[in-house]
This record gives sequence, structure tokens and C-alpha cells, in this order.
Amino acid sequence: MDINLLAQLRQTIKGDVLTDDQTLTTYSHDASLFEVKPQVVVFPKDEEDVKAIVKFVNKNKKANPTLSLTARSAGTDMSGGSINDSIIVAFEKYFNNTPKINDNVATTQPGVYYRDFEKETLKHNLLFPSYPASREICAMGGIVNNNSGGEKSLQYGKTEKYIKRMKVVLADGNIYELKPLSQEELNQKLQLNTFEGEIYKKTHKLITDNYDYIVNAKPDVSKNSAGYFLWNIYDKEEEIFDLTQLFVGAQGTLGFVLEADIELVPIHKHRGMIIIFLHELSHLNQIINITLPLNPESFESYDDNTLKLALRYFPEFAKQLGLIGMIQAGIAFLPAFISLFTGRSLPKLILQIDFTSDDAKEVEQKISTLKEKLRPLNPQTQVAKDGEEKRYWLVRRESFNLLRKKIRNKHTAPFIDDFVIKPEHIGEVVPQVTDILKKYPEFIYTVAGHVGNGNFHIIPLVDIADHKVRENIPVIAKQVYDLVQKYNGSTTGEHNDGLIRTPYLKQMYGEKVISLFEQTKHIFDPDNIFNPRKKVHGDLDFAMNHIRQNW
Repeated sequence: MDINLLAQLRQTIKGDVLTDDQTLTTYSHDASLFEVKPQVVVFPKDEEDVKAIVKFVNKNKKANPTLSLTARSAGTDMSGGSINDSIIVAFEKYFNNTPKINDNVATTQPGVYYRDFEKETLKHNLLFPSYPASREICAMGGIVNNNSGGEKSLQYGKTEKYIKRMKVVLADGNIYELKPLSQEELNQKLQLNTFEGEIYKKTHKLITDNYDYIVNAKPDVSKNSAGYFLWNIYDKEEEIFDLTQLFVGAQGTLGFVLEADIELVPIHKHRGMIIIFLHELSHLNQIINITLPLNPESFESYDDNTLKLALRYFPEFAKQLGLIGMIQAGIAFLPAFISLFTGRSLPKLILQIDFTSDDAKEVEQKISTLKEKLRPLNPQTQVAKDGEEKRYWLVRRESFNLLRKKIRNKHTAPFIDDFVIKPEHIGEVVPQVTDILKKYPEFIYTVAGHVGNGNFHIIPLVDIADHKVRENIPVIAKQVYDLVQKYNGSTTGEHNDGLIRTPYLKQMYGEKVISLFEQTKHIFDPDNIFNPRKKVHGDLDFAMNHIRQNW
């Protein structure tokens, strides 16, 4: 950034403006496979700082067309959504006040880590149920802006369902409140001769002029984070117009979220888990069809490759967990160790089905019913009670989290890591995806997923310095997304578009929907100052040219 422009930025805000090499290097990365170096990292101290930063860019954008703003909280995004080559606006330092709990609603800032957010909600015996697997390291800003989901989304749905109000800074540099509006309240907004009024008028027209097309464009899956959620804005039957439903999952491309009101749910008193070890997958669809009507809270899976990697690198995994975690992991992994060392085959897929209720008898009944219905299929099962299920969750959660860390010369390369299909197609689609990967021996891969939602995380483990790996990433992605499109699925259920999946949105939605997405972006952000290359105008060449060189 030009030295005079940088001096002007420093004078504009009270917060920190950093350009040292260490800071720029740190903020060049998130949890994705990309590296994009910013020119400056800004830590706004308060809401007035955020307004001033947006107005600074507006003032200087014409003379400096590449100026842009990318919001960042904890930086755990796996799609490259929180990195960019201009100004990073980092919220974790100052926007992290303790959440306020009022009845069953929590008011939070974007820089609050989920682990701290949950500590407050648990004091009220309440929980935000769509937390992601990265729950120990992610922050609320990313959860809202990615429309995050996780292991409980099968029963509770995703973040979009729990957002009740937002405080945002829009492209004019002013603060606005977004919330569900009645028809009367919407009419009042439509009468405003202001930037806010123009946004409501243009968005309302876009939705109403294309209403049927937009409704039909909604992916027919239970989880989706691809594109803008235009179909969620206007409920004609209830006469509710709600722009929070557009902002959730928008990856900070329409404005900055300063605060959100999030609905919480009560914690069930009792839980139980049945674990199914599948040595072949021929009965998988039947098991899914038997299980889902029993309304499990979660229905998760991981494959034999995940288990093999966990066993192979167990000392390195265990070191990350500490003494208690190492003991718990050792107990959970013990049967697999025995199978590995006695030459017996490991199960191809491990299924974890979690039931919860305030009535202990209901949990027992559901487990008993499931076991009885599974009897004709004769799968190997195990029931975990009285806290034993934590051992299995340890394998499921930590194998996913720890694979992100460096394992000798291998690194995770999340690029086809989050596709969604209808659960009844899992038995067909997942083997086809793994068959694609088997053609590329430089890609070691693991499969874990939210079976009940048909949402799978294919996590390749690679030597990122291998030129074949870099060349084949877009080749594999195209083949997998062709397959996902064939089954009318979504390219992302939780992790969002970012740098890696935005270029494939046209393939998923078609030209007209992409045009509506671009019009939406222009309505809110006419000068493209918020997080460019995400959601619209994706650039695959830019993404491939910014794959990390090392970890």
C-alpha cells in the first residue's frame, strides 16, 4: 500500500494498523490450501472504527481500484474465505466481549471464540446446536458468515435457522439493523430515500420479479452453503422479509457483521449412542433408511483410511490431546489396534448414531428399536452409554481436526471437502468419488461425514510441493462436482464457497441464478469493496496460483 495512503489509514482509526512481515505472513493463511498476502491488517477497536475503515476505502477506491476489505475472526475457514490481497479487517482482538444471554437468545460479537461462547450458554443450560467440528478454535463471526453446521445439524438445522437479528455495516459506511420484517415494516423501508431504502427496494424487486425461479433454484438437500440464499429472504405465506437470511453464509461479501442475536436450544439430559462397524457397504442405504425415522440427534461416519491414519500416526495425534485425551483415545482405538496387529481387516466405515432426550427411557427405546430393525442385516454393533460415547466422538472429531495439522510431509488439501447429496444416494456416490481419487495415487484421502444429511468431507492428505498434486486439484474437483451435479447436490454443505468453490457455482446453479447472485452483490456492494472473488466473479486461475508453497 502506498505510504501516504497507509498514513491516512492510521489517522482514520483508533485501532491497530499493522504491516510487519510476521503479521502479514500470519494473515496470509487460513485453514484452506491457499496463501494470499495482504497489504495491511487492521484491528478495529470499536464500531466507529469499522465505519471509518469502510468510508476510507470508499473515498480512495477510485484512485486505488484494488482496495478491498476482508473480514476475519479466528481464521479457520477452509475455503480461503478469510484471506485476500488488500486490507484484512481482523475482529478477534477487540470484538470479543462476553456474550449476553437474554432468555434463549445470545447476543455476540464476531471475534468471540465458540468455546467461550458455549461456556456462557451452558451456564443457562442452553446450547447453540449448529457448532462446527472446529468448535475449539473457531469464532462466531465465521460461524455466522459461513452458515456453519456440524454433527447436530441433522436434528437442529444450520446457523441460518438461529439468526434473529444482525447489526451490520454496509457499503456506505453506516450501521444498520437487519431482522425479520412484517409487510408493514417492509413497506416503511421501501419508502426510504436513503442507501438503506435503495437496498430494500432493489432486493425486494429482484426477489419478487424472479420469485418462482429463485424458489426452484434452492438446492434439494438438507444442508447448503453455496451461493447467496435468495430463496430464504421472502416468505410470501407468512409475509416476512428477512435480510439476515441473505447475510448468513455470505462470507462478508455484502458488508460487515458487528453483532448477532442467536437463538439457543435446551440441552437434553440423557443420551446414548450405537456404533455400527461396516466391513462392506452393501447395506448402507438400508441402514440409513432404518435409522433416520428414529430421529437421531446426529448420524456420523468415518472410513477405514481415517482409522488407518489415526493408528499410523497415533503418537503424534495423542501428543495433541494431552494425557487424559491420550488415555481416552487409546481405549477407543484399542479394538482397531488389535485388528491391525492380528491381520484382521478394519471396517470400511464406522457409523455413530446419537440419540438424546430428556427421558432416559426414550433413548433406550430408540437404541433397542434400531438394534432390532438392524438384526436382519447382522452388522457388528456396540452401544455406548454413561459417557462412553465421548471416546468415539474423540475419534470422529479429533481425526478430522488433527488431520489439518502437519503429519510428517503430508498436509490436508481441502478442496472437495464438503459436498452434499440426498442420503439415499450415498451408497452410489461415495464409491464413485473414491474411485476418482484412486486414479491419482499422490492423493491419500480420508472420508468422514454427516451421513444423515448426506454431507461428506473428503479430506485428501498430500505433499503440497508435488507439482502433480497442484495440477490435479482442479481436474479432480471438476470430476467430483460433475458427479454432485448429476445427483442434484451441493458443492458445499458447511464450508462455503471462498476461493476454491466460487468458480464452480455456475456449474451448480446455471447462468440465470449466477446473474441474480451478481445483481445481489451489486445492490449491496456496488464498488466491490467487500471480500472480492468470493460468491461472485470467482477466479480459478487466481486460486490455483495462490496454493500454499509450504506449511
